[in-house]
Amino acid sequence: MGVDPGLTRCGVGVVEGVVGRPPEFIDCGVVRTPADLDHALRLLRIEEGLQEWVARTRPDAIAVERVFAQHNLHSVTGTAQAAGIAMLVAARHAIPVVLHTPSEVKAAITGSGRADKAQVGAMVARICRLDAPPTPADAADAVALAITHVWRGTATNRYAELVAAARARPTRYPRGTRRD
Repeated sequence: MGVDPGLTRCGVGVVEGVVGRPPEFIDCGVVRTPADLDHALRLLRIEEGLQEWVARTRPDAIAVERVFAQHNLHSVTGTAQAAGIAMLVAARHAIPVVLHTPSEVKAAITGSGRADKAQVGAMVARICRLDAPPTPADAADAVALAITHVWRGTATNRYAELVAAARARPTRYPRGTRRD
């Protein structure tokens, strides 16, 4: 399951697949919250919506877009909170979570980390053999996240495991050298 976090529209996309084969499109949509609703209640609605998606689709993993701030720190706060809700829902169900950056997703789907939303949507439709890109764009982005995880998630997680294992091993120094 891919989650494109957002406070007004939180995209959700589900695919099934393995590395080396085109993924099978399962479903996509958005969890919506009205802008005039109390902020805490908006987060609660996102949590309830994601809970429903998890209960219905039973994903093996959840890929969430890594949130970063460029210029508008006010809007990134809500997006980061929605991402946190997605991670909380995953943890509550003991589902592994992986974060992918927007440029990583664009590169995996289109071959370019600078692709625009229309290009991502068109490639999602092509990869999943759909007649048209999923709408709205938040849903297409969530499907792109899910595809990215299927294609790269295992390698990304294996790399993280190797790094953690390397850090856990005691460092050996040759005789006669000092550790400063």
